[in-house]
Amino acid sequence: MKIGNIKIDGYLFLAPMADVTNPAFRMLCKKHGASLTYSEMISADAVIHGNIRTADRGLSSEEEKPFAIQLFGNSAATIANASVIIEERYSPDIIDLNFGCPANVLVKDGSGSALLYFPEKIREIVSTVCKKVEVPVTAKIRVLHDMKKILDIARTIEEAGASAITVHGRTQAQQYAGKAEHEYARKIKNELSIPVIANGDIFDGCSAKHVIEYTGCDALMVGRASMGNPHVFREISHFLRTGEQLPTNECTQRLEDFKEYVRLLELYGLEEYVDIRMHAQWFTRGIKGGRHVRQGISGTREIKTIVQLMESLCAQSPDMATNNDFHGN
Repeated sequence: MKIGNIKIDGYLFLAPMADVTNPAFRMLCKKHGASLTYSEMISADAVIHGNIRTADRGLSSEEEKPFAIQLFGNSAATIANASVIIEERYSPDIIDLNFGCPANVLVKDGSGSALLYFPEKIREIVSTVCKKVEVPVTAKIRVLHDMKKILDIARTIEEAGASAITVHGRTQAQQYAGKAEHEYARKIKNELSIPVIANGDIFDGCSAKHVIEYTGCDALMVGRASMGNPHVFREISHFLRTGEQLPTNECTQRLEDFKEYVRLLELYGLEEYVDIRMHAQWFTRGIKGGRHVRQGISGTREIKTIVQLMESLCAQSPDMATNNDFHGN
């Protein structure tokens, strides 16, 4: 498929997630089959005011391409100027605009999903950014209870020049609870000519197959199901291709992925910026006996000790329980 002039080999995308999609994690997901990866969301205001640490969430490598950087803010001029800086400094293939984050800190500032109540402001932001940068501009939205309003917003985004749109089938009030309603993505896909990406409750091969067949969307975006399990991209891809579950010793796979994640963190110099205990705990979610190991992980910062704890878990409990922890995004 293509987003603007960017060719993408595949249709499984890694969602932008705060404190998750750092360069090391993105590369790990890319190795497991993510076709397009997104940075953590970046504040346009922080970019304009020279907050390098925030902006450096956009760091990437040639191996990761194609790669998208997501920006949020509430001012068309600020987001557009930040987009120019981001494009020049980090050379992303795509700039994505966040109209979907439900976090209170963004909503109170008039950013993220708060903008869904101001469609003309969305039009201004998309149009202004598209005029300022060379790369394709895309947008991610949540939904409203009123189907007509969300269809109007989707059409507005296309008319303003966006090259694709991602639809998360939950409202702002739902946060990550309840069920994602993919009827919205289905109807938006029928209305628009640009690619539409479905997001929400895509956590394994069966759910991915259902969503892509039901909505007819061009791609799927996987979010929280990948936290601690980047191998999910390989599992989904295998199921969509063969109709069968990929035979994997999941505990061993999680352990190997965690070790590779640590290696990549060190390669990119990110160890001090990542809460390694929290991230390690994600890699044990769904494993029988994992709760006990997570308690041990919370009491240490030593990577060697964390790895030893995870090794002991795999030795004792190689089988996986069903993981229902991260089905929301």
